[in-house]
Amino acid sequence: MAVLLHRLGHSAYRHRKLVLGIWLFVLAALITCVGVFGGKLDDRFSVPGTESQRALDSLSKTLPEAAGASAQIVFTAPEGHRITESPYTAVIARTVAETERAPQVSAVVDPSASGAVSADRTTAIVQVQYRVQTAEVGTSSVDAIKGAAHAAERDGLRTSVGGSVFNSKGVHIGPSEIIGVAVALLVLVVTFGSLLAAGMALLPALIGVAAGLSGLLALAPAVSISSTAVTLALMLGLAVGIDYVLFILSRHRQQLARGTDPKESVALAVGTAGSAVVFAGATVIIALAALSVIGIPFLTTMGLGAAGAVLIAVLAAITLVPAVAGFAGTRLAPKPGSRAARRAAEAEGATDAEGTTDAEGATGRATLGTRWTKWVIAKPLLTVLAVTGILVTLMLPAADLRLALPDNGSAPHASTQRTAYDTISAKFGPGFNGPLLVLAETSDRTTATSSQVGAQVAAKLRTLKNVKAVLPPEPTSDPAQSVVTVLPNSGPDGVRTDRLVRDIRSAASDLRVTTGASIAVTGTTAVNIDVSNRLSDSLLPFVAIVVGLSLLLLMMVFRSLVIPVKAAVGFLLSVGASLGLVVAVFQWGWLADVLGVPHSGPVVSFLPIILIGVLFGLAMDYEVFLVSGMREEWAHTGRARQSVVDGARHSVRVVTAAALIMFTVFAGFFPLDDSLIKPIAFALAVGVAIDAFAVRMTLVPAVLALAGRGAWWLPAWLDRLLPDLDVEGSSLQKVVPADSEELEPVGAGGVRGNSGE
Repeated sequence: MAVLLHRLGHSAYRHRKLVLGIWLFVLAALITCVGVFGGKLDDRFSVPGTESQRALDSLSKTLPEAAGASAQIVFTAPEGHRITESPYTAVIARTVAETERAPQVSAVVDPSASGAVSADRTTAIVQVQYRVQTAEVGTSSVDAIKGAAHAAERDGLRTSVGGSVFNSKGVHIGPSEIIGVAVALLVLVVTFGSLLAAGMALLPALIGVAAGLSGLLALAPAVSISSTAVTLALMLGLAVGIDYVLFILSRHRQQLARGTDPKESVALAVGTAGSAVVFAGATVIIALAALSVIGIPFLTTMGLGAAGAVLIAVLAAITLVPAVAGFAGTRLAPKPGSRAARRAAEAEGATDAEGTTDAEGATGRATLGTRWTKWVIAKPLLTVLAVTGILVTLMLPAADLRLALPDNGSAPHASTQRTAYDTISAKFGPGFNGPLLVLAETSDRTTATSSQVGAQVAAKLRTLKNVKAVLPPEPTSDPAQSVVTVLPNSGPDGVRTDRLVRDIRSAASDLRVTTGASIAVTGTTAVNIDVSNRLSDSLLPFVAIVVGLSLLLLMMVFRSLVIPVKAAVGFLLSVGASLGLVVAVFQWGWLADVLGVPHSGPVVSFLPIILIGVLFGLAMDYEVFLVSGMREEWAHTGRARQSVVDGARHSVRVVTAAALIMFTVFAGFFPLDDSLIKPIAFALAVGVAIDAFAVRMTLVPAVLALAGRGAWWLPAWLDRLLPDLDVEGSSLQKVVPADSEELEPVGAGGVRGNSGE
């Protein structure tokens, strides 16, 4: 692979105008496709094959209003008045008439007909039904309903609008994301010591992100793509895109500082650092694509969309970087005497007790990475116990992890949908926000029989625990069907609501015997519960697949048994600690007010799987860049403990910058008022920080120092059996041209001169 990438780097450098032109042409074509053919995003959560989804699909044909989107206008009378007073009933009637004229609205139910008036007669609800799904409801329709509700406020009523028409905002580029990119640029400037190099690192990454995002949006007319999938692709594409470019460009500048020809330098950088980038990107892509095996369409789209963004980021790194570097030539080289030039020279030397000695014997000050690694391995057992103890402590809240899909109760406090949700919960009970629909079907297709059976089913449901009310059965266009609405005592994401769904399904066999009808629990609440349960059941198998994959891949890369096991354990510690912090903040409400978290409750059901998939790839990324330098030092010197220090010197600075950029990009999405994106951004940000700084830069050197020579042992039979991926680029020694023979590849740590041997 290294030889192939070396040739690709040469070719991209030589044909830089063509490469850049192709990327810009593809980007322009994709943007044009989005503008001409771009379709709507689809935020439906469906679980094919489940009882709730089958029943919902049936209702979409026989009773579209029950299966479609809904909205609620909540009216509250002024203090000391009742909503049933004639002036206010007239205002509500006028609002109903205006709402009926809103686009896409199929039915509007007055509270006088539905009985949706609170016990204290201060609050009433107008129900608005659509025949289309939430994703198909236009903004103009929601705005019309808001306008009708706002007009009622002029007559003294307080109003708010809620319901399923309010969903994730999806793609959003705001000040926080722009600040995140600006901070990333600042980190690049500090890392490279050059504004030109920082800008040239950002340019390929942004082109790659734009291409990946526009490509995903261009597929919207043909494939159901959720707004969350687009935002996740943007988040990941931006983070890994900058990081991958950083790894290759930093290697290129390091070699330029040593006098390497720019063309050969960029080819070597793509062959060595680019190999690690391809490996790391492939692990992220595999982990994200594996989400499709769970069998939930929106999660499949999310995983494949994010995987596509990462693939584009990898392609941009190994083709655009050498092309852009070709335009800059030697101008990317650090200025002689600058800190960047001194670091490149010092990277060639061997570390002693006092500092760093370069190839010609000049003594310099030890790098921060060298000093940190020495401090970490001074007492390695203490370091391992301390870091492990802290991470295990952070993991403890994860034992209480509860999963659910967010609803309007997770919306910002100031939003109209959150006001409506809280008012309904207070005046009607939390179950009114999450009704369950029970579809009863008989073999007798007479309306009278269906109505009688529906009444019997309703009577049985009233006897179950946690049932606040059961509404009279509603007929559908199919005479064999009737729908019974059940209002739980608990909210949509409550544990007791989940238990009620199970109880109703458990009673199905008795109802079939006594009434001859088959029942199915459906509705938005039941579908969300089924999604969460499916994801919860898939979590452990998915972890097993990812951990097993990490063991196999790292065994092939590092030809070791200790390193893969250590990496897998460290990965599990990172994931566990991240989930523990998510539970503490988003479920328990710790620091919720400080961090601006609007609601404490169950964690977004697909967050753990997304976190595992993304963090797995990033963990392998950092592992390869850190440990490959240590392995190369071990191969050269045979000194186990010293190779940990010398190897870390090559890559700690770059990995630190990469982790800071990742953290900044993910944290930039945290301020969004989006109940899906906010916890994911938080989990990824803290996950990257924990994995990079606590696990890879602290725990890894300590474990390798403890293991000594045993860290690099692999049985001979297994060594022969496993393929050699050559991520470190050792095969490039055979293809480096004569004018660069003095250069010898040194894995992810860089290229070292033979004069220093």
